[in-house]
Amino acid sequence: MTKDLHPAEQPALLYANDKGEICDLPELGMTGRSGRDFVVPRLSELIALPEGSELFVLDDRLPVGADPATGEFFKLEDDPARPGKPVRAVAAFMAPAHTAILSASFEKKSGKITPLPLFAYTAVGWYDDRFWVSAFRSDPDPRQEPGRFSPARISRATNNRLREKPANRLVQHLGKCSLTYGCPAAVNYFMDSWEAPLPTSPVCNASCLGCISLQPSGCCPATQDRIRFIPTPEEIAEVAAPHLERVERGVVSFGQGCEGEPLMQADTIEKGIAMIRARTGRGTINLNSNAGMPAAVARLAGVGLDSLRVSLNSARLDYHRRYYRPKGFDLDDVRESIRIMKRAGKFVSLNYFILPGFTDDPAEAAALDDLIEDCRPDFIQLRNLNMDPDWYLDEIDFAPSGAPLGISAWLGELRDRFPHLRFGYFNPPLQ
Repeated sequence: MTKDLHPAEQPALLYANDKGEICDLPELGMTGRSGRDFVVPRLSELIALPEGSELFVLDDRLPVGADPATGEFFKLEDDPARPGKPVRAVAAFMAPAHTAILSASFEKKSGKITPLPLFAYTAVGWYDDRFWVSAFRSDPDPRQEPGRFSPARISRATNNRLREKPANRLVQHLGKCSLTYGCPAAVNYFMDSWEAPLPTSPVCNASCLGCISLQPSGCCPATQDRIRFIPTPEEIAEVAAPHLERVERGVVSFGQGCEGEPLMQADTIEKGIAMIRARTGRGTINLNSNAGMPAAVARLAGVGLDSLRVSLNSARLDYHRRYYRPKGFDLDDVRESIRIMKRAGKFVSLNYFILPGFTDDPAEAAALDDLIEDCRPDFIQLRNLNMDPDWYLDEIDFAPSGAPLGISAWLGELRDRFPHLRFGYFNPPLQ
């Protein structure tokens, strides 16, 4: 390994001072967290902070570093450069296609602490004039690479299509996603590239803890607005069919961050898929779903759905239930939806939320092995859990079954045990 791939020495601890400036403390090395445990990252598991990532300052949370000589952990309670002044922990929110090995390292201050916003928090440090994160690139696909399109081109293409399709409410909704939120999926639709989104459902059959489009008052705010209408099959087809016709290896996907559960609109989606396939046989029609309605999955598979991406925080019933808080389904229904797609000769991905210390817990790893053995999915998307790790572990009442395997070791064992499985971050095109 070269110096450019991994640091030659342990990066320094980062902290934010009372002005919000990010500082390094060379006397202490960076640390990460696996579940609730502090860990000194391996140099071989550190990469330069990916372009397009962001650094977050974590309110009411104190940074934790390690003595480079002894490995002893220390909580930083005030600013070494200005004794008595407060400090806050720092985390990285990585660009898409990267997966965390260790979470950001911090201790909460005493008292009632507001949960962190719905992002993923990765361990980050400073060495040789660069930021380093405990992570790896999990997908080479450039579809959400920063800088792939200039802001001016995005604005021009979005506004042109909004003017071309004034009566299509779905196009107008995606225009807001592109121009207001900078949603990479919406941008790809307007730029005629990669995967285009097809949000359809303002309602859901679950109340997920980490829902990014709807949160109760007083909790952490949702990161985007949920769609407020159900598009017609014609509106869906008017977005999807031209995209699949124009884009080489194109994908269109129902089930987006700006909606509830798409299977709640199975009638509309079924008609929309039929209209798309009446116009073109090109590309991949995908559904991102909690997979809690097997009968609806069977109908969509029958009319032309190509792939199903199943959202999954855990392969264990209790933790699945405590996160999704499902209404009228459980993990058995999810398994059956996967089996239905596989019996129909279709493609299935698991959108498996990665949280170091939970994902690689021995009992969780064994449960996932059992699910893969039973249901035979094709692909695992290694998506970081966008949620305050302490809040998540508290709310699902997590009890470790033993020492974590480590994310790298866990992934290696999966590859060895299931050689048919592919791994990545995005929905893969099937053509």
